[in-house]
Amino acid sequence: MSDQIPLADQRKSYELGALEEHEAASEPLLQFQKWFAEALQQKIVEPNAMTLATVSPEGRPSSRPVLIKDFDERGIVWFTNYNSRKGHDLDVTPFAALQFHWLELERVVRIEGRVEKVSDAESDTYFASRPLAHRIGAWASPQSEAISGRGSIVARAAEFGLKFGLHPPRPAHWGGYRLQPDYWEFWQGRASRLHDRIAFRLQADGLWIRERLAP
Repeated sequence: MSDQIPLADQRKSYELGALEEHEAASEPLLQFQKWFAEALQQKIVEPNAMTLATVSPEGRPSSRPVLIKDFDERGIVWFTNYNSRKGHDLDVTPFAALQFHWLELERVVRIEGRVEKVSDAESDTYFASRPLAHRIGAWASPQSEAISGRGSIVARAAEFGLKFGLHPPRPAHWGGYRLQPDYWEFWQGRASRLHDRIAFRLQADGLWIRERLAP
Protein backbone atom coordinates (compact mmCIF):
# COMPACT_ATOMS: atom_id res chain seq x y z
CA MET A 1 0.00 0.00 0.00
CA SER A 2 1.30 3.45 -0.86
CA ASP A 3 0.38 4.86 2.54
CA GLN A 4 1.96 2.01 4.50
CA ILE A 5 4.90 2.97 6.72
CA PRO A 6 7.97 0.91 5.74
CA LEU A 7 8.98 -1.66 8.34
CA ALA A 8 12.46 -0.16 8.48
CA ASP A 9 10.88 3.05 9.78
CA GLN A 10 8.98 1.34 12.59
CA ARG A 11 10.77 2.40 15.74
CA LYS A 12 10.04 3.71 19.20
CA SER A 13 12.04 5.82 21.59
CA TYR A 14 12.26 4.39 25.11
CA GLU A 15 11.98 7.09 27.75
CA LEU A 16 10.23 5.64 30.81
CA GLY A 17 13.03 4.52 33.11
CA ALA A 18 16.60 3.57 33.88
CA LEU A 19 18.47 0.76 35.60
CA GLU A 20 21.70 1.94 37.15
CA GLU A 21 24.07 -0.35 39.02
CA HIS A 22 23.41 1.39 42.35
CA GLU A 23 19.65 0.86 41.84
CA ALA A 24 19.86 -2.85 40.94
CA ALA A 25 19.45 -5.45 43.68
CA SER A 26 22.44 -7.45 44.83
CA GLU A 27 20.77 -10.73 43.79
CA PRO A 28 18.60 -11.40 40.75
CA LEU A 29 15.61 -12.85 42.59
CA LEU A 30 15.24 -9.62 44.55
CA GLN A 31 15.37 -7.57 41.35
CA PHE A 32 12.79 -9.83 39.72
CA GLN A 33 10.49 -9.57 42.73
CA LYS A 34 10.68 -5.78 42.51
CA TRP A 35 10.01 -5.59 38.79
CA PHE A 36 7.27 -8.22 38.87
CA ALA A 37 5.51 -6.35 41.69
CA GLU A 38 5.68 -3.15 39.65
CA ALA A 39 4.25 -4.95 36.61
CA LEU A 40 1.32 -6.13 38.75
CA GLN A 41 0.79 -2.66 40.21
CA GLN A 42 0.68 -1.13 36.73
CA LYS A 43 -2.06 -3.63 35.78
CA ILE A 44 -0.41 -4.38 32.46
CA VAL A 45 -1.89 -7.11 30.29
CA GLU A 46 -0.88 -10.56 31.58
CA PRO A 47 2.30 -9.64 33.44
CA ASN A 48 2.64 -13.34 34.26
CA ALA A 49 3.01 -14.32 30.59
CA MET A 50 6.48 -15.43 29.54
CA THR A 51 8.04 -16.96 26.44
CA LEU A 52 9.56 -20.40 26.97
CA ALA A 53 12.27 -21.55 24.54
CA THR A 54 13.39 -25.18 24.32
CA VAL A 55 15.60 -27.22 21.99
CA SER A 56 14.65 -30.43 20.19
CA PRO A 57 16.88 -33.54 20.07
CA GLU A 58 17.91 -32.36 16.59
CA GLY A 59 19.01 -29.00 17.97
CA ARG A 60 16.02 -27.12 16.57
CA PRO A 61 14.80 -24.33 18.90
CA SER A 62 11.13 -23.54 19.45
CA SER A 63 9.30 -21.06 21.65
CA ARG A 64 5.80 -20.49 22.98
CA PRO A 65 4.01 -18.41 25.62
CA VAL A 66 3.33 -19.97 29.02
CA LEU A 67 2.21 -18.52 32.36
CA ILE A 68 4.42 -18.33 35.43
CA LYS A 69 2.62 -19.86 38.42
CA ASP A 70 5.20 -19.53 41.17
CA PHE A 71 8.74 -18.35 41.83
CA ASP A 72 11.10 -18.40 44.78
CA GLU A 73 14.76 -19.15 45.52
CA ARG A 74 14.31 -22.60 43.94
CA GLY A 75 13.28 -21.24 40.55
CA ILE A 76 10.46 -20.37 38.14
CA VAL A 77 7.44 -22.69 37.89
CA TRP A 78 4.88 -23.32 35.14
CA PHE A 79 2.51 -26.19 34.33
CA THR A 80 1.78 -27.97 31.08
CA ASN A 81 1.28 -31.27 29.27
CA TYR A 82 4.41 -33.44 29.65
CA ASN A 83 3.67 -35.05 26.27
CA SER A 84 3.71 -31.72 24.41
CA ARG A 85 6.53 -30.65 22.12
CA LYS A 86 8.17 -28.67 24.91
CA GLY A 87 7.83 -31.65 27.23
CA HIS A 88 9.60 -33.95 24.78
CA ASP A 89 12.30 -31.32 24.25
CA LEU A 90 12.92 -31.03 27.99
CA ASP A 91 13.08 -34.81 28.38
CA VAL A 92 16.14 -34.82 26.11
CA THR A 93 17.66 -31.40 26.80
CA PRO A 94 16.69 -30.23 30.31
CA PHE A 95 17.70 -26.62 29.76
CA ALA A 96 15.52 -23.70 28.69
CA ALA A 97 15.26 -19.93 28.42
CA LEU A 98 12.43 -17.69 29.61
CA GLN A 99 11.59 -14.13 28.66
CA PHE A 100 9.16 -11.62 30.14
CA HIS A 101 8.43 -8.59 27.95
CA TRP A 102 6.54 -5.84 29.72
CA LEU A 103 5.94 -3.35 26.90
CA GLU A 104 4.16 -0.83 29.09
CA LEU A 105 7.24 -0.56 31.32
CA GLU A 106 9.76 -0.86 28.47
CA ARG A 107 11.34 -3.79 30.28
CA VAL A 108 12.52 -7.29 29.44
CA VAL A 109 13.69 -10.03 31.82
CA ARG A 110 15.60 -12.99 30.41
CA ILE A 111 16.27 -16.14 32.46
CA GLU A 112 18.24 -19.28 31.57
CA GLY A 113 18.85 -22.51 33.46
CA ARG A 114 18.25 -26.20 34.05
CA VAL A 115 14.69 -27.51 34.16
CA GLU A 116 13.23 -30.30 36.26
CA LYS A 117 9.70 -31.49 37.01
CA VAL A 118 8.14 -30.34 40.26
CA SER A 119 6.98 -32.95 42.76
CA ASP A 120 3.72 -34.82 42.22
CA ALA A 121 2.37 -33.15 45.36
CA GLU A 122 3.02 -29.68 43.92
CA SER A 123 1.37 -30.63 40.64
CA ASP A 124 -1.62 -32.15 42.45
CA THR A 125 -2.11 -29.05 44.58
CA TYR A 126 -2.02 -26.66 41.65
CA PHE A 127 -4.20 -28.88 39.46
CA ALA A 128 -6.88 -29.00 42.17
CA SER A 129 -6.91 -25.17 42.27
CA ARG A 130 -7.70 -24.80 38.55
CA PRO A 131 -11.21 -24.10 37.22
CA LEU A 132 -13.12 -27.28 36.39
CA ALA A 133 -13.10 -26.59 32.64
CA HIS A 134 -9.31 -26.25 32.69
CA ARG A 135 -8.94 -29.56 34.53
CA ILE A 136 -11.17 -31.29 31.99
CA GLY A 137 -9.19 -29.63 29.20
CA ALA A 138 -5.98 -31.19 30.50
CA TRP A 139 -7.54 -34.60 29.85
CA ALA A 140 -9.15 -33.65 26.56
CA SER A 141 -6.17 -32.14 24.73
CA PRO A 142 -3.37 -34.32 23.31
CA GLN A 143 -1.27 -31.16 23.20
CA SER A 144 0.90 -30.55 20.13
CA GLU A 145 -0.62 -33.50 18.22
CA ALA A 146 -2.47 -33.03 14.92
CA ILE A 147 -6.25 -33.35 15.28
CA SER A 148 -9.11 -33.59 12.77
CA GLY A 149 -10.80 -30.39 13.91
CA ARG A 150 -12.01 -28.40 16.91
CA GLY A 151 -15.04 -30.68 17.16
CA SER A 152 -12.85 -33.58 18.21
CA ILE A 153 -11.52 -31.64 21.22
CA VAL A 154 -14.99 -30.46 22.22
CA ALA A 155 -16.23 -34.05 22.02
CA ARG A 156 -13.35 -35.30 24.15
CA ALA A 157 -13.99 -32.59 26.72
CA ALA A 158 -17.63 -33.64 26.92
CA GLU A 159 -16.57 -37.28 27.27
CA PHE A 160 -14.16 -36.61 30.14
CA GLY A 161 -16.62 -34.23 31.75
CA LEU A 162 -19.18 -37.03 31.93
CA LYS A 163 -16.56 -39.47 33.15
CA PHE A 164 -15.14 -37.40 35.99
CA GLY A 165 -17.92 -35.00 36.90
CA LEU A 166 -16.80 -32.29 39.31
CA HIS A 167 -13.66 -34.07 40.47
CA PRO A 168 -11.27 -34.94 37.62
CA PRO A 169 -7.93 -36.25 38.94
CA ARG A 170 -4.66 -34.87 37.62
CA PRO A 171 -3.56 -36.78 34.49
CA ALA A 172 -0.16 -38.44 34.80
CA HIS A 173 0.88 -36.60 31.62
CA TRP A 174 0.22 -33.16 33.12
CA GLY A 175 2.22 -31.27 35.73
CA GLY A 176 4.76 -28.64 36.57
CA TYR A 177 8.30 -27.73 35.64
CA ARG A 178 10.77 -25.61 37.56
CA LEU A 179 13.60 -23.72 35.86
CA GLN A 180 16.57 -23.28 38.20
CA PRO A 181 18.24 -20.08 36.97
CA ASP A 182 21.98 -19.73 36.43
CA TYR A 183 21.62 -16.55 34.33
CA TRP A 184 19.35 -13.52 34.63
CA GLU A 185 19.29 -10.36 32.53
CA PHE A 186 17.29 -7.22 33.22
CA TRP A 187 16.78 -4.89 30.26
CA GLN A 188 15.42 -1.37 30.57
CA GLY A 189 14.77 0.56 27.39
CA ARG A 190 16.61 3.89 27.11
CA ALA A 191 16.80 6.71 24.59
CA SER A 192 19.01 6.46 21.49
CA ARG A 193 19.09 2.66 21.83
CA LEU A 194 21.58 3.00 24.71
CA HIS A 195 19.57 0.55 26.76
CA ASP A 196 20.45 -0.61 30.28
CA ARG A 197 21.33 -4.30 30.59
CA ILE A 198 22.26 -5.73 33.99
CA ALA A 199 23.15 -9.44 34.02
CA PHE A 200 23.66 -11.90 36.86
CA ARG A 201 25.71 -15.08 36.36
CA LEU A 202 25.78 -17.90 38.90
CA GLN A 203 29.30 -19.00 39.86
CA ALA A 204 30.48 -22.44 40.97
CA ASP A 205 30.59 -21.24 44.59
CA GLY A 206 26.89 -20.39 44.49
CA LEU A 207 27.42 -16.63 44.42
CA TRP A 208 26.10 -14.29 41.75
CA ILE A 209 28.31 -11.99 39.68
CA ARG A 210 26.54 -8.82 38.53
CA GLU A 211 27.71 -7.01 35.42
CA ARG A 212 26.57 -4.40 32.92
CA LEU A 213 26.29 -5.50 29.29
CA ALA A 214 26.63 -3.27 26.27
CA PRO A 215 23.23 -2.54 24.67
